[in-house]
Amino acid sequence: MMTKPGKTGFARLIAATGYSFKGLRAAWKYEEAFRIEATLSCLCIPLAFWVGHDLTHKLLLVITCALVILAELFNSAIEAAVDRFGSEMHPLSGQAKDIGSAGVFVTLILFAIVWVPSLWQHFSG
Repeated sequence: MMTKPGKTGFARLIAATGYSFKGLRAAWKYEEAFRIEATLSCLCIPLAFWVGHDLTHKLLLVITCALVILAELFNSAIEAAVDRFGSEMHPLSGQAKDIGSAGVFVTLILFAIVWVPSLWQHFSG
């Protein structure tokens, strides 16, 4: 099996971590939706430990926050890659962006399905 050229082992892990933080910084700097969702996650994750009844419930609340962030990162990556190839309208470019956006939408629905009843139950007694 051929290996990729470049760093290996621990040095590769360190480099990959750096690239990950570079990606997070880029998402924060250029993507308003990411900033909004990340800010809401910073509020919701601590709230999850107050609202959740047991460890499983708390983890479910936290995981739905993380899924929204993950979907937004993938959507932003798709949009950046599509935009890299030009600004002319192409049906497949629009389709790729729409599908990425749909992925974010699905995770937001999942977030609501988990969080709304959890908040309702917590605050209604």
